[in-house]
Amino acid sequence: MIAYFLKGSKRFFACGVLLSLAAAFLDMISPKLVQYTVDEVLKEEKAAPAFVLNTLDLMGGRLYLQQHLYLIAFIVMLTAVCAALCRYFYRVLNVKGSERFIKTIRDELFVHIEDLPVSWYQKNHTGDILQRCTSDVETIKAFVSEQMTALFRVGMLIVLALYFMSGIDHKLTLISGAFIPVVVLYSLFFHNRISSSFLKADEEEGRLSAIAQENLTGVRVVRAFGRESFERERFEKQNAGYTKMWIRLMGWLSAFWCSNDLITGMQIMLILVIGAVQCVKGNLTAGGYIAIVSYNGMLCWPVRELGRVISDMSKAGVSIDRIRYICNSPTEDMINHGDKEIKGGDIVFDRVSFSYEEDRQVLKDISLKIKEGSTVGIIGATGSGKSTLVSLLNRLYELPEGSGKISIGGVDIKEADRHSLRKYVSMVLQEPYLFSRTLKENIIISRDAATEQELASAAETAQLTETIGKFTDGYETFVGERGVTLSGGQKQRTAIAQVIMNDAPVMIFDDSLSAVDMETDAKIRKALKEKTKGKTLILIAHRIATVQDADEIIVMDKGHIAERGTHAQLIEKNGIYREIYEIQNG
Repeated sequence: MIAYFLKGSKRFFACGVLLSLAAAFLDMISPKLVQYTVDEVLKEEKAAPAFVLNTLDLMGGRLYLQQHLYLIAFIVMLTAVCAALCRYFYRVLNVKGSERFIKTIRDELFVHIEDLPVSWYQKNHTGDILQRCTSDVETIKAFVSEQMTALFRVGMLIVLALYFMSGIDHKLTLISGAFIPVVVLYSLFFHNRISSSFLKADEEEGRLSAIAQENLTGVRVVRAFGRESFERERFEKQNAGYTKMWIRLMGWLSAFWCSNDLITGMQIMLILVIGAVQCVKGNLTAGGYIAIVSYNGMLCWPVRELGRVISDMSKAGVSIDRIRYICNSPTEDMINHGDKEIKGGDIVFDRVSFSYEEDRQVLKDISLKIKEGSTVGIIGATGSGKSTLVSLLNRLYELPEGSGKISIGGVDIKEADRHSLRKYVSMVLQEPYLFSRTLKENIIISRDAATEQELASAAETAQLTETIGKFTDGYETFVGERGVTLSGGQKQRTAIAQVIMNDAPVMIFDDSLSAVDMETDAKIRKALKEKTKGKTLILIAHRIATVQDADEIIVMDKGHIAERGTHAQLIEKNGIYREIYEIQNG
């Protein structure tokens, strides 16, 4: 998965790794220069390789260098400056690569999440999704930009340190190298034991985010029912559990790092003591002792960092799995992709059955024909399947195989291009959602290039003109998150204006007039009738007044069609429709 997201940033990481390797090599030169300076220049032990002795002669000989030690100091300083420049450009390239990497992940995730079916969102909390797209993405970024690149640098440092040390003293090299597998194996053992805890901590953080998100979006409900104390206690309980988990997790990590520090301290102590003994016995030169202690110090911290990288892989692995879950979730096009174009015609439901859960069927053997250009009203009790019926038409939910067929103009909607279908069938949802934008931006959301005249016409049809005129900023009024500054009726009328602006051949109004008064309801229906001549209208409502002028009225009851006909025909039947009519008319 990581390799896929690295497109566009591989070259930055590759160049950064090369520069970090160059810095590691330059760091290894300084202790060797100090060794040769002490042993060959100051003590004249003549134990250096021939190329070193030749270099000394080229620089003026031992006597000259003894009198001009600043030359060697300058070379050491120049080496350090070159190493620092390599590290600087490594950091610059690493930052560029990591930011491009994280941008690619965010873009791909957002596009994928946008294409996931509605049913997927019913199984996953918004807070958890946001946590995966923020906290987990940052964890992966840290792993790739810091830990994964560190593996190459640390590996190079270990190889170079052991190589240079072996050229000085094989025994001390073996002692120092013996600690490497100890640290690595211990880190792997810790990694395996703690990975499940990181997964649980991430899941708990997702639940905490979900609670916060629910309370922020549902603040009106919380206030209306005086549930502040309950929700506060619920959040604090979850937060306390999450905090305890992380404290326990940090306790384990602290123990790990302390034990790692102890192993590192033992390594340094052994090399210092054994090296000093070897030096006293004459088996090791003073310069060799200084160099090998320096190399051991350079080796200790990379090995310790290697242990850190390996242990941090557990957290990164958990985050990768959580992001992979989203990326592997099938999108709408993966589930069912069609390419046929809808050109118009009658809407036909042929023996359609549907259930959200296996043991609870919502629609049962529905057969229905809606003529093109007609107005159809659908009425029925809550839970009778009204909204589900039109959601299937718009493919918000997929109709399973063997559960019937829905077609428009003879074209099975499963074979139709999903985007063209939703342009052909426009829908006002039962719970209208407005974005944190202006009224104008919300109304023209389906048609950015709409003219001012078209905007005004849509608002007039939805009976919004008078309301907008009362706002100081008019169409530029900012409606707030989910349209929080508007009343229920104003939000519904804004949603109606959205659909009118879309000007689709089929318009569905799913109980979209429930929050407006009877007079406004009548005005909107009258305006719609004039505005949408020749278009197919499907009106879902609980009020008889909203649907009584429809060409045909469908009465739903417990997932099936109980009655159908005109208003006059249904009144004469003395069935469910007449019962609802008499209740609503006293």
